[in-house]
Amino acid sequence: MILLAAFLIPTLLILVLIWSDICRKSPDQKRTYLSRLHQYLSQRYLILLSLWQRRTLEFSTKNVRQEQQRILLRRIRRDRNTEYGNLYRFSEITNRELYCRIHPLTEYGHYKDYIWQIGKGEENVLISERPRVLSVTSGTSGSTTILPSVKITTTTFQQGFGACFNAKFIAYPHTRNLQRTAKFFYPPVWKKSESGIPIGPNDISPTASQLGSSSYSTPAAGYEITTETEAQYIHLLFALKDGTLGFLEASFASILYHAFAFLQHHWEPLVEDIRLGRVNPQLSLADDVRLKLNAQLKPDPQRASQLAVEFVSGFRGIARRVWPQLNLVLAVDTGANKLYGSHLKHFFCEGVPTYSPIYAATEGLIGVNLWPERKEQHYLLCPQSLFYEFIPINLHEEEQPRTLFMDEVKENEVFELVVTNASGLCRYRIGDIVKVVAFHNQSPVIEFKYRKSQMLNVRGEKITEEDFYQTLQRAVKLWPGAVLLDYCCIESSLFGPFCGGSDPHYEVFVEIGGVRNLSEDQRYKLDQCLQEDSMVYQSFRRKGSIGPVRVHIVAMGSFKELTDFIIANVCIGKGCGCHVTALPPI
Repeated sequence: MILLAAFLIPTLLILVLIWSDICRKSPDQKRTYLSRLHQYLSQRYLILLSLWQRRTLEFSTKNVRQEQQRILLRRIRRDRNTEYGNLYRFSEITNRELYCRIHPLTEYGHYKDYIWQIGKGEENVLISERPRVLSVTSGTSGSTTILPSVKITTTTFQQGFGACFNAKFIAYPHTRNLQRTAKFFYPPVWKKSESGIPIGPNDISPTASQLGSSSYSTPAAGYEITTETEAQYIHLLFALKDGTLGFLEASFASILYHAFAFLQHHWEPLVEDIRLGRVNPQLSLADDVRLKLNAQLKPDPQRASQLAVEFVSGFRGIARRVWPQLNLVLAVDTGANKLYGSHLKHFFCEGVPTYSPIYAATEGLIGVNLWPERKEQHYLLCPQSLFYEFIPINLHEEEQPRTLFMDEVKENEVFELVVTNASGLCRYRIGDIVKVVAFHNQSPVIEFKYRKSQMLNVRGEKITEEDFYQTLQRAVKLWPGAVLLDYCCIESSLFGPFCGGSDPHYEVFVEIGGVRNLSEDQRYKLDQCLQEDSMVYQSFRRKGSIGPVRVHIVAMGSFKELTDFIIANVCIGKGCGCHVTALPPI
C-alpha cells in the first residue's frame, strides 16, 4: 500500500498540474476536455521536436563547407548508377570543385526527357528511387513544368517548419496558448502519370498528421472538399464561429487575401449559418461531408450578432475585431505575394503581426525565417536541405558563368541562386535573385529580391510577361481587323479591397486600332487562349479558383498620356514636396 501511495500521489499531482496548465492556456472553455488535452500533448511534443530541429539546424550552420560537401556527395553516390549518373561520371566525383567542373549549370529543358521517362515508369533514369509525386510547377520561363519529388524533400520541409515553430514560440510566447488555427488549404485534384505516379502540387495536407488535428478550427471533413469556393466557405464558417481563434495560416498571403475578399462580399450567409447552427443548404457538398460538418455546429445567435455588427462597420482591421485574441498571421508574403501581404497588413489584418516562415520552391526548402518579430523578411539558408551555388549578378546572363559556394559569398552582394536537390536536379538555375544581408554562424542570411522573369501569379499559375504577350498576340488575331498597339495586364488584387469581386482574375487594358469595340465573345477569346497555353491556369479556371479575364479597351494614346503624367510627377523620395492630385482619365 505504501508503494502504491508513493506512486499514485505524485501521479495525481502531475495530472493536476497538467490540467491546471491546460485550463490556464485555454481561452475557449467551451471546447471538450479531450480536445484540449489532445492539443496540449501535441503542442508539448511539437515544442520539444522543434527545439531539437532548431539545434540540428544551428549545428549545421557552424561548418557549412563540410556540411554542404557531405550532403552533395551523399546524393551523388546515391544516384551514381543511374543513367544520368553514368552520363555525368558521378562515380568519379569526390568533392564539390570536381562536381562543378564535370556537371554544367542546367535549366528545366535539360531534364524534360528524363522526367518523361520517369512518368512512363522507367527506373534508374535520373534518380535511383521512385518519386512519391511529380510536382506541377513553373520553370523560369513561366511555362508549366513537372519536377520529381522524393520523400526526403518532405522530411526536409518538416525540419524547416520545426525550426520556424521554435522561433515563433520564442518571439511570440502567447502562441503557446491552446488556441485554434484557421488553416486555409484546398486539396488539389490529382492526376496520374502513365506509370501511376501522382501528378499535382507538392502540398502537405493538414490531415496528413494526427498531431495537429485538434489545433485547426476546420474539422477534418472540411479538408475533404476539393472545390475551392465551397472549401473556402467552410474554412471561414468554422473560423468565424470561434471567437478565441489564435492564428490565421495559409501557404501564401494571396490565399488569405482572397478569403477576406470573399468574406467581404458573402458575410451575410455565413452569419446566418452561425445563427442557425448549420451549413448553408445551397452549398454544393457531398452528403457525408455535410453530415459531419453539421454535427460540429450549434446555433449561436449571440456570436452571429457580434459578427454582423463588425461587418456592417467595415472591413479595415476586421481580423482583430472579429478575433480579439488573434496572435499571428502565418503565410509567405514575399515575391509574388508581397502585394497580397501588404493588403493584409494594412487593411484586413491591420494590427496583427505577420510571419513569413519559409522561403521554398518545388525544388526544395531554400531558407527559414528565424526572426519572426522583424519587419524585414530574411531567410537563413539551410545547409542540410540543398547544395547551393551562387552566380554573381553581373554574370547571370551568361550560359555557364562561374559560381561561388556558401562559404565564399560576401555580405551585401546579389546573386542568382543555383541548387542541387535530392530529387535529381543538379546545378539547377531556379531563377531567383537574392541578396546576402548577413551571416548566421557561417551560413548566409538572404533576402529574396525578384525572379529573373516577373510573372502573373494570382493562384500559383505563374505566367510570365513574355508568355502572356504571346498569348495576347494570338488572341488579337481572333479579333477581326484589330491591331494591338499597347497593353497592360494586372492582377485584380492591385485594386485592393475594392477590386469589385472576390475571385482573383486578370484585368487587361488594351489599346487597339482597327476596331471600335469588342463583343463579349471576342473578349473571352483571350481567356480561352490562356487556358490552352497554360495547363495550370486552365485547371484553376475549371475549378473556379480564378475568374475570367476582364478585357478593357482604352482610348488611343492613353498609355502615352499616362507615361507622360507619371514622368512629370515623379517623386524622388520623402520630403521632396511633390504631390499628385489626380490621374489622367483612361
